[in-house]
Amino acid sequence: MFTGIIEEIGIVEQVKAGARSLELSIAAEKVLEDVHLGDSIAVNGVCLTVTSFTNTRFTADVMPETFKSTSLSILTRGSKVNLERAMGANGRFGGHFVSGHVDGVGVIAGKKTDENALYMDITYPEPFGRYLLKKGSICLDGTSLTIFHVDEKQLTISLIPHTQEETILANKAIGEPVNIECDMLAKYVERMLENRQEQPKSNVTMDLLTKHGFA
Repeated sequence: MFTGIIEEIGIVEQVKAGARSLELSIAAEKVLEDVHLGDSIAVNGVCLTVTSFTNTRFTADVMPETFKSTSLSILTRGSKVNLERAMGANGRFGGHFVSGHVDGVGVIAGKKTDENALYMDITYPEPFGRYLLKKGSICLDGTSLTIFHVDEKQLTISLIPHTQEETILANKAIGEPVNIECDMLAKYVERMLENRQEQPKSNVTMDLLTKHGFA
């Protein structure tokens, strides 16, 4: 479980690429302070498992499903990435519930500055629209953000100066991809409603209960 509050920006030092998989070596500092083998670290919002580490870097594998459904496949040596450790049980939620299971990839469609805010328009895959609402939460490249506008094709978020400085989002250009994780609570509610609709209708009626003395 993550919060979407980025702890530091790491730098990709090495990429070992398979046909549909990767092994990433990422230079970092803060996320390595208490790291152990098997720990989870979100890289641009993607939950990855630490397979080895030193005092200055860690490695993680990217499997074919993750390679296909996220933007990690375009990382190269020198790429900057958002990093966040999995949340400790005694931690505080500064963002929102983030699983690190990316739903898909959006594209930056526009950027504009208004006073101290940087507004970004993101084109999102069509099926995601049902999970998005104004003032709702969304996670972009692992960063917990608030949706300020949403229509059938795009959503708009705003970056405060701190987020502009402490994440990679502000430096991304129009046309670049971003990993999207929709609000998990919305997805769970949708699934529960689907399950309820799929349940067969009960033959138990009030008349039946009365007839047999239960009501």
